[in-house]
Amino acid sequence: MKQDYLRWAISKTKTTWWHDSADPAELKRGLARGAIGATTNPFLASVALHANKTLWADEIQGVLAQCPEPQKKAEGLMNIVVKHAAEQLLPQYEKTGGRTGYVCAQVDPTKAGDREPMLAMARRFSRLAPNIAVKLPATAAGLDVLEDCAAESITCTLTISYTVPQVIAAAERHRRGLQRARDKGITPGKCFAVIMIGRLDDYLREVAHDCRAAVSESDIRLSGLAVTKRAYSIYQQRGYEAVLIIAALRGTYHMTELAGAEVIMSIFPTVQEMLLSADLPQQERIDVDVSADVIERLSQIPDFVRAYEPDGMRPADFITYGVTQRTLSQFIESGWKLMENFRL
Repeated sequence: MKQDYLRWAISKTKTTWWHDSADPAELKRGLARGAIGATTNPFLASVALHANKTLWADEIQGVLAQCPEPQKKAEGLMNIVVKHAAEQLLPQYEKTGGRTGYVCAQVDPTKAGDREPMLAMARRFSRLAPNIAVKLPATAAGLDVLEDCAAESITCTLTISYTVPQVIAAAERHRRGLQRARDKGITPGKCFAVIMIGRLDDYLREVAHDCRAAVSESDIRLSGLAVTKRAYSIYQQRGYEAVLIIAALRGTYHMTELAGAEVIMSIFPTVQEMLLSADLPQQERIDVDVSADVIERLSQIPDFVRAYEPDGMRPADFITYGVTQRTLSQFIESGWKLMENFRL
């Protein structure tokens, strides 16, 4: 039986991966398995804080005592989680001269349309450690902040992103920030552009049921892959400096069908276990297109078209996209607000 698909992907293809969890023990296992970065979000940070109250008790108590305001408390608690993860990844960052070893620190999701608070928070997060990738929403406001951050040498990850137009917009705004940095003679910040592949599948499944679209479950399972493969092709054609991160995997197929792509996979621990234990085909499949008949059926769903076509949405539309609002709600209600109300 073929055992270690993750190590095969790293050694035989251009695909690398980040650990998708903020818990220190889980991250340690992920790094041992070959992860070269880590992603966090308000939900994952809240889970890690509740699971590690004893381990981080002194630091948590310090935040609770110094930050009575809810927003500052949540940010302070996020800082604890991110700094601990950054410490674990720092050797990777230093070994590669800053090419890898990043940890995400997500700004307040309640500010997804508010530029100034996001930029101010991005600057604060960037000072926590040299290997921070500030996580911004792929909204019109978030794109503005991305450009400013790139121009100020702040590395960013664009999240709450599911579509071809969002990752194209991120790459274009990153390029503008790159040029501004070069004009000032400074090193620009990097950009990682996320496609939350499984969340798109989940959303389109519900939309398809609701509108009674003539699509099958197998079609739905290919929707995020179709979007990702199209985005990847455009990135290759245009030579973008931004790097795609594929997140929210729902099974091994999201990894195996993208094998060979020069992307980063953000992999949750349970999916890591599946990739380590299953007998999976060790072959590159990034150039295997989703069939035209599947695309035709999926195109009955307007929200698939918006996600798949490069001009399917304008940046002003990103924040209104259904799955964007769903994810923001989760990050707010099941993450950020829990940290605002955190108690030891």
